Amino acid sequence: MKHVLVIRLSAMGDVAMTVPVIKALLQENANVKVTVVSRPFFKPFFDEIDRVDFFGVDLQKRHKGFLGIYRLYKDLKKLKIDFVADFHNVLRSKILRTFFKLSGTKTAFTNKGRAEKKALTRAENKVFKPVKSMVNRHIETLKQLGFRVDVSKITFPKKVELSQGVLKITTEKSNNKWIGIAPFAQYKTKVYPADLMKEVIKKLAEKPSHKIFLFGGKNELQQLVDLKQHLENVILVPEHFNFNQELQFIPHLNIMLSMDSGNAHIAAMYGVPVITLWGNTHPFAGFVPFNQPLDNSLTPDLEKYPLLPTSVYGNKIIPGYEDVMRTIAPEKVVDKINDLLEIHLC
Repeated sequence: MKHVLVIRLSAMGDVAMTVPVIKALLQENANVKVTVVSRPFFKPFFDEIDRVDFFGVDLQKRHKGFLGIYRLYKDLKKLKIDFVADFHNVLRSKILRTFFKLSGTKTAFTNKGRAEKKALTRAENKVFKPVKSMVNRHIETLKQLGFRVDVSKITFPKKVELSQGVLKITTEKSNNKWIGIAPFAQYKTKVYPADLMKEVIKKLAEKPSHKIFLFGGKNELQQLVDLKQHLENVILVPEHFNFNQELQFIPHLNIMLSMDSGNAHIAAMYGVPVITLWGNTHPFAGFVPFNQPLDNSLTPDLEKYPLLPTSVYGNKIIPGYEDVMRTIAPEKVVDKINDLLEIHLC
């Protein structure tokens, strides 16, 4: 067996995007096994994948700082690594892969396309065209190491039977349509306005066959309560499920509506149809959820806001561009969801 070390330390959506790439690597190369190095929280992403081990990095203590990275190298060296694929390509991972390279291990790293992304997001002389997706960039990294990778051939995992604890909250699905909504993102420039999201939820909840599940963190529970609007067929996921239960449950959704954030990529890695809403970022930057058509990405009015996208990650605010997502009408979002529900239930 050839042993490939994959490094991707954060964030949640970025780690989720590595899952289809790793699956494709294993399906095309029967003599390969993989160890993923990431934060312990992300281990459940890889639990059900054969020939994948997970190494949880301890960035707070054992693996903190330069000496910690060296200790991480020594810990991983014991695993008899043959190849290193650095999907993160930041200072910490660069140092780690350099230790391996100096020891004679073949390494490769993902080119994040920073120059192309800068051209896409700058205000003057903007080059408004799609850059290569991060999934394809990771594929190129593995090909540099000599491996065949074809994500078009991957198979999504079978849905795990829901536990009694989860079914107690969801009840049996029967002929209902389960709609996931993840209304939050790391930066406000990527979050659909709450009043408009309320309209979307209320409109979707009008159909008795719709059951809507709102995703978010425990710290966002009060905001989710406000979005729920006392609607009986709206369920707050963090109120009832832990992270492992969420991952068990997401493959059973008929559709996921998400911002440009981690939940979109988690749903996509399970083969769930995903609709994404974009604010100051844009799908052209290479972060469209895996295997989702560009038509599923709803973007603001570019004629009214010609400087979009203003940043790759949504961390840059331009005066006058605070309300770009208000040009995405709630009716458009609801219609898109209903259209996709009809397509995928035929």
